[in-house]
This record gives sequence, C-alpha cells and structure tokens, in this order.
Amino acid sequence: MSPVILQILTLTGLILVGAGCQESPTTHHSKRKLVITGSSTVAPLMAEIGKRFEILQSGVRIDVQTGGSSRGIADARQGLADIGMTSRALTSDETDLHGTAIARDGIGVIIHTSNVVSALDDGQIADIYTGRITNWNAVGGADALIVVVNKAEGRATLELFLKYLNLINTEIQAHVIIGDNEQGIKTVAGNPNAIAYVSIGTAEYDARREAPIKLLPLGNVPATLETLRTGTFPLTRPLTLVTKAPPSGLIKTFIDFARSPDVHDLVTQHFFVPIQS
Repeated sequence: MSPVILQILTLTGLILVGAGCQESPTTHHSKRKLVITGSSTVAPLMAEIGKRFEILQSGVRIDVQTGGSSRGIADARQGLADIGMTSRALTSDETDLHGTAIARDGIGVIIHTSNVVSALDDGQIADIYTGRITNWNAVGGADALIVVVNKAEGRATLELFLKYLNLINTEIQAHVIIGDNEQGIKTVAGNPNAIAYVSIGTAEYDARREAPIKLLPLGNVPATLETLRTGTFPLTRPLTLVTKAPPSGLIKTFIDFARSPDVHDLVTQHFFVPIQS
C-alpha cells in the first residue's frame, strides 16, 4: 500500500472515530435547558422562579413560553416541552401525564373602578354573559351597554368559569375575545363598561400597580388572597406543572424547587397561595 493511500485511510479513520465520540448536539443542551410552555396565569410566576433557579444552578437556562393551558398539556404530551403549565388540575382524560401543584389561584370577575356596581350574583353574571342582561342599569349601574369579554378556547380559565356557571361556550354572547389575563385586564382598564373574568392573582397584582380595575365578590365571598388561602372562595384552582413521565433529573429538581419554601415569597408576590409541602 502506498504511503499516500495509507495516510488517507488513517485520516479517514480519525475522522470517523471523532464523529463517533462526539456528543449529540441536543444531549448537553437538553440537560442544561428546560422548556416550559402553557398557561398565561402561571407563566409570569414561572419566569421569576426560573430566574432564581438559574442563579442557583450555574449554566442552566429556563425558557418559559405562554399559549394557554391546552398548549401546556399538548406540548408536554408530545415532548415539545419539558414541562407544561396548566391553571387547573389534570382531568380524567389526562391520566397519562403527571401533574404537580405549585400554588393555588382563583378566578374572579373584574369591572372598571369607575363602575358603581359593587356586586353581582351568579345568576346576574350568567345573564350578562348569555346576553339576557345587556345594560348596566339592569344591575344597579349606569345606563350603558355592557361590553362582554370572554376567553378564547383552550384556556383553563374559560373552562372553569363556564363550569362554575353551568354554561357552555356557544351560549356566551361576547363582544371581545381575549387570550391571556393581561389582555382581559387591559380591555377592562380601557373600557368603563366592560366586564371580564381573570386570575385573581393577576388582577390583584395589576390593581396594586394602579390598573383601574376592581374584583367583584363571587357567591358573596370577596375575591382576595385571604379567601383563597382559607378555601372559602368558590372558584379556585391549582396551578400545575405537567410532565409526560414521572419527573426525574433536572426536571424533578426544578419542580421540587418551584413548590419549595425557597420560592413562597415569589408565589405570594404574585398573589397566589403557596402549596405547603
């Protein structure tokens, strides 16, 4: 064999050996990055928890994306996300997934602070959302048409609100369809005649930052962090992290951290109730 051919074969062998020993482009990356998608209610809190986790776990990146609880469920199930976020408990159709509650929240009805209405009973709320009541003067408010704000399909807040009022979405007579909580809050803040339902935690958080909105009682119970904590508020839900398989490795470390006392201050700052381990 000529020296030239021998040299070519030797170089080829070295290249093949090097390729065989090279780590897959996703191997190291997947171990040091967690993709978390889903509920817009959970996402702002999860982003803050992620930042704190990154400080404690050098080289780890937490990527939080919204899109609704349905996206969180679908992405976790299909392996498109390491962790899904949903602002409700898992259902009987989701027993193939694993859920871990990290906090509790409630769903509350919001109106503009300039609206003189101070309370609505469940029947009045249902009548407003189904178009049987269309003017605020029918419930003690000003002579003004009610602007009904509803959630888009795929949002856990929509599912739970409809279930609470024993309604189906096709009955809703909405003027505005919104996705996340912030869109609902901005809509009401910008329209004194609007009504919406959103996360109590998100509404409290924005109201403390001078958004012109107010939460109405539900079932004669004030929509507050305290009534969520005591369990007296009638429309509560767990904020849940979802995985395709039982959590292990970095995913388990993160989920354990997300429900630990190390982040209870962040949970409370977002006006949610921490889960006591």
